[in-house]
Amino acid sequence: MTDRGVLSVQEMVAMVGSRPLPPLRPDPEPRPRSLTIISADDHLVEPPDTFAGRLPHRYSEVAPRIVEDDAGHQYWDFEGERVLVNGSDALMSWEREHLPYNGPVRFDQMRPGMWDVDARVHDMDLAGVAASLCFPSMIFGFAGQRFMRFADRELGHASMRAYNDWIAEGWVGPHPERLIGCQITWLLDSELAANEIRRNAARGFKAVAFSENPEKLGLPSIYSGYWDPLFAACEETETVVNLHIGSSSTTIQPSSDSPLEVIAKLFTLNAIMAALDWVYAMIPVKFPRLQIAMSEGGIAWVPWLIDRIDYQHGRVAGRDRDAWRDAGLTPSEALLRNFHFTSFYDPKGWQMWEMMDPSKLMVEVDYPHSDSNWPDSQQQTAAQLAGLPEHVVRMVTHENASRTYRHPVPAVTTP
Repeated sequence: MTDRGVLSVQEMVAMVGSRPLPPLRPDPEPRPRSLTIISADDHLVEPPDTFAGRLPHRYSEVAPRIVEDDAGHQYWDFEGERVLVNGSDALMSWEREHLPYNGPVRFDQMRPGMWDVDARVHDMDLAGVAASLCFPSMIFGFAGQRFMRFADRELGHASMRAYNDWIAEGWVGPHPERLIGCQITWLLDSELAANEIRRNAARGFKAVAFSENPEKLGLPSIYSGYWDPLFAACEETETVVNLHIGSSSTTIQPSSDSPLEVIAKLFTLNAIMAALDWVYAMIPVKFPRLQIAMSEGGIAWVPWLIDRIDYQHGRVAGRDRDAWRDAGLTPSEALLRNFHFTSFYDPKGWQMWEMMDPSKLMVEVDYPHSDSNWPDSQQQTAAQLAGLPEHVVRMVTHENASRTYRHPVPAVTTP
């Protein structure tokens, strides 16, 4: 556990423990469709050929790759460091009664939809998901923080660029109407990060996965101004900044012996803390057109946070009070103007849609993690949205995501 009282993602996953490999689940029956769903948050498992042929020749012998041990276990090799391929990134491969499974797993023991893009689209079809935005696996970090930890920074930077090349060519490229391009960027240099944003925007990327709190990764905080070149590039190119919970590689653990059941229920606190930090770092004031998505952060807390901000605005001395007055908006107005909120399960939160801006709310599937509503995404989403006006249902299921990520609604949507 870090000295800030939070649990690292690696520690959190280790707490689950491992079990014997469960049997692979068969294909579920295709689910009836009543909604058009664009999922604003899913994940992928990087396949063995992610970096093949994508790095400069001088790195051909040291590029990240899959290796096997004598027992047949598969690992990612990063500069000689071996990271086991494990079940925590592939949980929809098995029936729920066998979860969680955190033990070793080979690619041929996973459901192919984890890492094969054609199989992923097949799994989307089974659940009635029209389009999907995918984040990296836990091995690579939800903001791609794996690459900043390379001892050879030039190799790390080249590998990060190669990763984005694979996203463009190997993941989104075969099915551009079904998958939304979400890149990572270089976290050790904000100017290089901005250059990567512009490079990828020119070839169709619509979003970047960034850390909810870069300071926890040992990087400058968002208050420092260090990241302004990156945010300026995102604003300029209309690239949405996705802040996925856990992208700081930490999550809340109240007590040193709090079990995983407690930790998992507090994930949303990361989103609340991040949203407040980003608002009061004046990011929406400095970059008024920047769009920020609180990925997998939930929505039920948003009305509470608005009330809290509005009640205390002006009551608590703030170093930027004059800046808010000069900007002509309040912190809660900045929250609702620049931020988007996503959820896979918030039945009470969706009923409070009128307390928020419904144009900033989006549904997600979170495939293939344990929280995912796959393959029952249609039924579970419809049940949560029951009673909402039809135009609001359209907005939160696909219209908002289509507009925010500038991704046309696929022709294959509902029956």
